[in-house]
Amino acid sequence: MTPETLAEKVLSATRAAFEALGLDAAVLPARTAVERPRDPSHGDYASNIALQTAKKAGTNPRALAEAIAGILSETDGVAKADIAGPGFLNITLDAAAAGEIAGKIVAAGPSYGDNDAMAGHHVNLEFVSANPTGPVHVGGTRWAAVGDALARLMRASGAKVTSEYYFNDAGSQIDNFSASLLAAVKGEPAPENGYGGAYIGEIAAEVLERRPDALEADDPQEVFRQVGVALMFDEIKADLEGFGTHFDVYFNEKELHDKGELDAAVERLSSLGHIYEADGALWLRTTTFGDDKDRPLKKSDGDWTYFAADCAYYLDKRERGFDKLVFMLGADHHGYVGRMRAMSRAFGDEPDTMEILIGQMVNLVREGKPVRMSKRNGTVISLNDIVEAVGVDAARYTLARYSSDSPIDLDVDLLTRHSSDNPVYYVQYAHARVSGVLRNAAERGVDRGDTYDAALLTHQRESDLLKALAEFPAQVASAAELREPHRVARYAEELAASYHRFQHDCRVLPFPDEETTPVNRARLWLVDATRVVLANALGLLGVSAPERM
Repeated sequence: MTPETLAEKVLSATRAAFEALGLDAAVLPARTAVERPRDPSHGDYASNIALQTAKKAGTNPRALAEAIAGILSETDGVAKADIAGPGFLNITLDAAAAGEIAGKIVAAGPSYGDNDAMAGHHVNLEFVSANPTGPVHVGGTRWAAVGDALARLMRASGAKVTSEYYFNDAGSQIDNFSASLLAAVKGEPAPENGYGGAYIGEIAAEVLERRPDALEADDPQEVFRQVGVALMFDEIKADLEGFGTHFDVYFNEKELHDKGELDAAVERLSSLGHIYEADGALWLRTTTFGDDKDRPLKKSDGDWTYFAADCAYYLDKRERGFDKLVFMLGADHHGYVGRMRAMSRAFGDEPDTMEILIGQMVNLVREGKPVRMSKRNGTVISLNDIVEAVGVDAARYTLARYSSDSPIDLDVDLLTRHSSDNPVYYVQYAHARVSGVLRNAAERGVDRGDTYDAALLTHQRESDLLKALAEFPAQVASAAELREPHRVARYAEELAASYHRFQHDCRVLPFPDEETTPVNRARLWLVDATRVVLANALGLLGVSAPERM
């Protein structure tokens, strides 16, 4: 029995109790939930539905809990239902009901964990979005891991998700980039506010290879801008794909200007009464919506501001049909939050239409000391530097393992260690160990059969593992709704620990001179279910599930 199925039974029993007590069932929620109690001696699951509804119904919580418990105790799959404190329900499943989850997991396979928590939502998830002036740096790499995992989680939770990368091939940063390329070709030092690192020379040389006439052009810097930006962005896209991060849409800010969308956004905001002119400039009255000051959209010289493009881009997304916009920004973008939220409300949207997630800093350390900067990338550590140091799986898993609003250190020594204190190795090793058991069973001709007797899974380690497996869909839904992929990583580690304890205490395969018993077959189903869930959890994080290590 899954927690979701048990929750439905609890709600059904509560409705029956309301009817028996003559209470108004209109106060009951459409759905409820059950959770695992901290103390295993309190049962398999707990519910506070009596406490949640008794006051609204005008009755005593404990008396209501007693009525619900009496009905639950007569429900198929429930061994007993006890009452604790003022009205908590502690529920113990019978062995057969608890054990049947293994078969359901194996049958579901890759789809186990899918849920409908975000069904009906059309989400635009924008992350990384670094300008094409250099390789993806360590902060962008964190978003590449977290954002891609979040997209997977939202899709598994029923949402329609478009992952999007927004880039700008204009402005002062691009001017400095192209000037740096030109200076490198001429053997001159990078200009003030320019870019350093060997990659500048590499790209400049490739520009010349593609455009031998670049230095003789009427505007050499413009040639280096056009070709150099394209080359840099191709490298960025290739690096991200190599990291396992796929984007559905690459959106260029230039499209907004070319299509007149900045004018359209201003017209929309003006029609809503939020635009005014002052000092020769055009302003959006964001203070009306909680910003600390109003924001300019067009400067007195007639040039658009970056914020005007932000407004046009936001409106473009809304007009593409997205009902929820999630922006993942770096640690240096805290100041953007107030103006972006105000802009969203100025367009007439509800506060929850737009979400802004801020990622904190990442440090790469070896032997307790910061890793030196890459010569190729000048003063930054790039995505490729991280992959070279620890590998794709370790990088993705570790970057997604921590709440994105917390700074983290990537310990190169730890993440390359084949030991249980390396979290990604610990989880992957559990999957390899599970796969090894199933492989050994096949090689020895130990057949689990098409069915198993779930009631035989009565050992405490089996019960603990079954409960952990049953929690996975709820963990996926919670991680998606809270925008916290790290919950899946921590869950995977707990599941791996539960499996290791199970295999230590419960012999799965018979000895070579023994017959295969029904218990062996039941345990093989449990092992296979564990394989499915470990693989699915790692897959949601974009991490491989090796069968041998």
